Order: sequence, then structure tokens, then C-alpha cells
Amino acid sequence: MTETTDIVSLADLKAHLRVDTDDEDAVVSGMLEASRRHIEAWVGPLDVFESGVPDDLKEAMKMHAGLLYESREAASTDAPDLVPLGYYDLIGPWQERVF
Repeated sequence: MTETTDIVSLADLKAHLRVDTDDEDAVVSGMLEASRRHIEAWVGPLDVFESGVPDDLKEAMKMHAGLLYESREAASTDAPDLVPLGYYDLIGPWQERVF
């Protein structure tokens, strides 16, 4: 199985999040793993792409991890949706399952 950080590196995600310290590396890494699982629930395993994971799926992973990072407490009625605007536009062309 391809490591998640081989798809989107921790450094790339931290740059996307504008995180400059190593203090939350474990938290950020967990959010990256969660975003991978969310995408794989829609498009299937990311390991099957022979030419590497498409850039739009990588961007969707960063967007989703960013939302998780910014909205750690999603228990209120004011909480944003579970995915950021445009997320499904990025993963839609790769969708494997129909819900």
C-alpha cells in the first residue's frame, strides 16, 4: 500500500495549511489519513492509479484535511459541511461508487 505521505507529503499539507511549526505534526498527519480514507470511500483505493494519484485527488485531500484542521469541533449547527466547496467537483470524475 502506498503511504499517504507519498501521495501528499506532510510538508506540502503544512504549506497548504500555513502551519510553520512541528508542534501539530501528529494531528495534521491524522487529518491527512482521514482525508485519504474519505476519498477512497468515494473513488476506491488510491493505489490503483498506474501513473500516480491524479493531482485533483491530491488537491481534494489537502482541501479536506484543511477543513478538518480549521473545524476541529464540528458538533454545532454552525459547523461547515463535512467537505469544502468544490471537493466533489475534484473527486467526481474519479468516483467509483454511486450512492
